[in-house]
Amino acid sequence: MDTIDTIVFGDNQFFGINHMSQEKAQQLAEKFFDIENIYNVYRLALDAGVRAVMLNSNDRAKEICEHFRDNASKYPSLNWYPSIPYPHKYANLVAEKGIFPAINEVLFKDNSARKVMGMITKGSAAVVTKDAVKLMQLLIDVEMKMFKGLDVKVVFLQNIITDLILGYGLMDIFYEYCEYIRKKYDALPGLITQNMPYLKQKFEDWGITKVVICASYNKIGYLMSPDVESYEKAAQQNNPYDYQLMAMSTLASGAVPAREAYDFINQQNLQSVVFGASSKRNIDETVSLINLAG
Repeated sequence: MDTIDTIVFGDNQFFGINHMSQEKAQQLAEKFFDIENIYNVYRLALDAGVRAVMLNSNDRAKEICEHFRDNASKYPSLNWYPSIPYPHKYANLVAEKGIFPAINEVLFKDNSARKVMGMITKGSAAVVTKDAVKLMQLLIDVEMKMFKGLDVKVVFLQNIITDLILGYGLMDIFYEYCEYIRKKYDALPGLITQNMPYLKQKFEDWGITKVVICASYNKIGYLMSPDVESYEKAAQQNNPYDYQLMAMSTLASGAVPAREAYDFINQQNLQSVVFGASSKRNIDETVSLINLAG
């Protein structure tokens, strides 16, 4: 299995996401309303040596991807880690237009006539036959269009979808997702979850390997189910050849100081960290502190 990047630069800070402070979230949203400020922070991360980017497939991501494609000569080579789908985008669309107009909006807009007919044919078959796998593949293709032309290394399924499928024990959906990402996009399949030990155990039981698992991982158990000890045990016993583990929320939304956080993280059997920051100082500090032992 291809080795993932040790350090990946995330994007929550760009879209007003802070789980601990609504005030901080609002400040970030205002700061990055001007997309040029987003590009400036990316430049800081690249100057610090980061060569991998995780990006949620929200509305602004399309513009970000276009910027990097159009200005490829100005940037070093980057590995991209799309995270799909962006749930708020679909929730807002359904609330605004209703379920069936939303489906039409998502699946069939912005395509040439030939592509529209092809997608409608495939999409209709999925709806009529209730073929969840075909519908899943179609939705993946819609989400991944914005990343075309970029060097995609891992395609992550968002935790709200991962954990829903996991809760229902739908092994076939996970299997087909992983196979589709490998074959169609020549990338590693990734899963974001809030219960890494359980997801990893179920994948072992099902024989689904060669995937990347991303989960919150910090010393206080923030967004970690069931507890820190279970994560440490699962990581310690893990074979990275089968499951590469990526840590997110390492600072627990600011509850743990950076040096303390990475003293803990660096002792775990982890292969990667994804972090978000918006200042040169925090970016440089985080990159210098990450020294994974796993």
